[in-house]
Amino acid sequence: MAVKIRLQRFGAHKNPQYRIVACDSKSPRDGRFLEVLGTYNPVANPAIVNVNEEATAKWLNNGAQPTQTVKNILKSIKSTK
Repeated sequence: MAVKIRLQRFGAHKNPQYRIVACDSKSPRDGRFLEVLGTYNPVANPAIVNVNEEATAKWLNNGAQPTQTVKNILKSIKSTK
């Protein structure tokens, strides 16, 4: 099973919010997931990001591949610390 770290959309119409989740690469965007790793709210100014860094590191060390968007979000978190 190939694991991806990607965004899962939730929230209201025209007010998107996202969960950062670890899931099987073949599952749909809003389908079943293995673990919630954090949240991302792009509508807020500045964007609000909450990430469980321990769980994210665990999945990355076990071979999970982040999508390009999640990779950019994780880079922005590291650069602000």
